[in-house]
Amino acid sequence: MPPALKLTPAVARRFVHRALLLTQPAPDLATALAHHGYVQIDPINVCGRMHDLILRNRVAGYREGDLMRHLHGEAHAPLAVGTRTAFEHHLPSQQNILVAFPLEAWPHLHAANRARTKHGGAWSGKLDARQRRLAERILEEIATRGPLSSQDIDDDQRDHHGWGAGATLAKTTLQKLFFHGRVLIAKRVNQRRYYDLPERVLPAATLALPEPTTRETARWLATLKLRQRRLTALKRDELRAVEDLVQPLAIEGCGPLFCLSTDVPLLLSTIENHESKIENPSPPLLLAPLDPIIYDRRLTATLWGYDYTWEVYTPAAKRTRGYYALPILSGHDLVGHIDPKADRENRKLRVVSRRVRRGHIVAPAVRELARFLGLK
Repeated sequence: MPPALKLTPAVARRFVHRALLLTQPAPDLATALAHHGYVQIDPINVCGRMHDLILRNRVAGYREGDLMRHLHGEAHAPLAVGTRTAFEHHLPSQQNILVAFPLEAWPHLHAANRARTKHGGAWSGKLDARQRRLAERILEEIATRGPLSSQDIDDDQRDHHGWGAGATLAKTTLQKLFFHGRVLIAKRVNQRRYYDLPERVLPAATLALPEPTTRETARWLATLKLRQRRLTALKRDELRAVEDLVQPLAIEGCGPLFCLSTDVPLLLSTIENHESKIENPSPPLLLAPLDPIIYDRRLTATLWGYDYTWEVYTPAAKRTRGYYALPILSGHDLVGHIDPKADRENRKLRVVSRRVRRGHIVAPAVRELARFLGLK
């Protein structure tokens, strides 16, 4: 591993801005997904869904809903069998996080999927006796009828230990089959999931890929973290897995950080531009609450001087910014937040609250978000 490169926080911020596709967006969604390794999916829609808010700043010409169209096709014209280039599944290391993966990820999920079948868990663990019986029938029906949602299963049993209060047994069984890799999301209709067999969702070449070793998957996971954040701390076992792929960085006020060796040319170019006073100011951006640039709260606080928490699950009385506050990135500084709410009925974007550092104008960014959502 090479010696650490010393950077000022200002240079590090500029590097991250460029490495995370915020300076120059990717030409298409597939390129952005390959660059980042995955994009987090979340169904909450206050002022656009999480994945759309992440991608609209990173993909040229991105439209609301483009990720779902990329994954599944149009509702009236789903993707043909074997033509997908990406799919939905959970991070193997954080099973509560649903993401869009490129096809390369599939073989690395097998071990985690298999492990879930052996451990307890109300919504992702092994099937209980009732779920096992129903699972056999569900898989037979999907094989015969094609993609099905839980509402398409003729079964009125309830599962009071499942996902959500009093969820149907069909819903929790399908969810577990998804976590186990026995079914995949084939399409969505108004966010409702329709599941199908993996061989009718993924290309045959992807299904035929050999399962990686434990060491190979650990290396993939550590690399995935670096691809997602571009500048990050690594745990000891993560560093061991990728020490030949990383460049150590020493940044004042931050602990040991790393970037991919393949990002070093971009980093050196950033240093040169900074020293030459070459500056191409970027317009203010409204970031998604779980945007990769602020995902690591500790690094956001030390590198950017900005302490941000997504407060959607925080009790109202304890919120300091708002239910769905979007951080404001102005140039290479985080300068406040806007808490917007889409009033779809009246086609207006309303600002519930805002706090912006003096001297920064964010009205154009708010208007751009409204335009993206088709609102005034």
